[in-house]
Amino acid sequence: MKESPIENKLRLYVESKNGMCRKFISPGWNGAPDRICLLPGKRIIFVETKATGKTPRPLQLKRHEQLRNLGFEVRVIDSEEQIYEI
Repeated sequence: MKESPIENKLRLYVESKNGMCRKFISPGWNGAPDRICLLPGKRIIFVETKATGKTPRPLQLKRHEQLRNLGFEVRVIDSEEQIYEI
């Protein structure tokens, strides 16, 4: 499956759970995750969406590690099934 349908299904699923799933754009910070999911109960998850079978680039992995080191949850999703784990 291509990346954009996965990203769209993620957005719809998070919104169905009364959350917000916003495109995360951070000028000057290349490699940032694609989406920031704001869920009930003050839960924040950064999500990198990929086409099925694709993996994050080295810079993206570095950004994920930086966010995790700050205590944030970061997920990489490359299938529709992984969406429902959020």
